Amino acid sequence: MKIICIGRNYTDHISELKNEKPEDPVIFQKPDTAILLKKQPFFIPDFSNDVHYEVEVLVKIKKVGKHIQEKFAHKYYDEIGLGIDFTARDLQKKLKDKGLPWEKAKAFDGAAVIGEKWLPKKEIKDINNLNFSLLKNEKTVQNGNTSLMLWKIDQLIAYVSTFFTLKIGDVLFTGTPAGVGKVETNDRLVGFIEQEQIFSIQIK
Repeated sequence: MKIICIGRNYTDHISELKNEKPEDPVIFQKPDTAILLKKQPFFIPDFSNDVHYEVEVLVKIKKVGKHIQEKFAHKYYDEIGLGIDFTARDLQKKLKDKGLPWEKAKAFDGAAVIGEKWLPKKEIKDINNLNFSLLKNEKTVQNGNTSLMLWKIDQLIAYVSTFFTLKIGDVLFTGTPAGVGKVETNDRLVGFIEQEQIFSIQIK
């Protein structure tokens, strides 16, 4: 399976990082080795002093598709999840300043949290008006709603599938809202979709 991530999909997050608003979705990937193993803590890597959390709504692909039309995109997933795109911000800045790819800052081991609980799409009233949040040490640090996405889930699936064949089990990270920040040793990160807890991660 592959992990396809979307960058700069929320205007407030674009502003907080002083990035330019893209004309098309920004796509990058993480290997399956980036997935944080279940019930394991996240260890801050030695190569970074500024690892940030970025909470994101996830979509699990359920069938193979290529060049998917937006009007048919809803047929390619039936589960919604939540995760974290951990980012070594200091390393990312160095790479971006040199015009180099971000993989070392975004795709390292453990950099992708995929919540243990997936919610059936049929039980979600409106997938394009879905609240999600991240708590750090019991304090809310990120609040998002999918209505604020620049590109909605079905649009993303259609766009991504023009470049990459989507396969069963692939996971789409759909972008993060404002509020990203640094993690410290002994932090506890807890993610929610609406009022339902999806994951809890200890930082080491």
